[in-house]
Amino acid sequence: MATVPAAKDKYRSFLDDEADNVQWRHGGPPTYDAVNQLFEQGRTKEWEEGSLEEIVQNAIKTWEMELSHKVRLQDFKSINHEKFNLIVNGREGLKGEEALKMGSYNALLQNSLPKEFQYYKADEESFESSHEAFRSAFPRGFAWEVIHVYSGPPLIAFKFRHWGIFEGPFKGHAPTGETVEFYGIATVKVDEGLKVEEVEVYYDPAQLFGGLLKVTINFGINAMSTFVCKSNI
Repeated sequence: MATVPAAKDKYRSFLDDEADNVQWRHGGPPTYDAVNQLFEQGRTKEWEEGSLEEIVQNAIKTWEMELSHKVRLQDFKSINHEKFNLIVNGREGLKGEEALKMGSYNALLQNSLPKEFQYYKADEESFESSHEAFRSAFPRGFAWEVIHVYSGPPLIAFKFRHWGIFEGPFKGHAPTGETVEFYGIATVKVDEGLKVEEVEVYYDPAQLFGGLLKVTINFGINAMSTFVCKSNI
């Protein structure tokens, strides 16, 4: 691969020695200028430099960057390759290669509801189509922040907020120009080198799709418990 200068980003770690050997999905390190601006304008918390909250926030942003933009798991520097496991809303965990193949959106939006109740069918989406759908809806990006950290390493527990401005079409639904957001909680287990071994995320996807589809989504107690308790952004 041709040498590509390493991108510099104050919220995501790009190491200088990555330029010559990392295989990037789009030919080189991504830039996050637009979503960084959205983040800075819309965040509700501004953490002190070097604080646990800032470290956790930047670590998750870095992991998401790797998952979305690196082609090979071996190039990931934020995770323990052998032990990594991603669990979403109580579903069976996804290993690193599985999550990489699906992409972050499909991995986070899988569910076990009957097809007629699925407002997003992750099993019918590719990595590329899923990212294009949300890139279309949120042209300025989909910002993410840590709201609160409850515990530090080796088992980090925190609350987060994810938001974007619905300014482009989403699967035939016209944009509203409104902020679409959702909240969730997560735990991240790290090894002695602070590399991620396991991520467990819980959130209500109806918060996200209620804004994108502009309908009230109500699964009922039994259906929601099926999704949240034993089902899989």
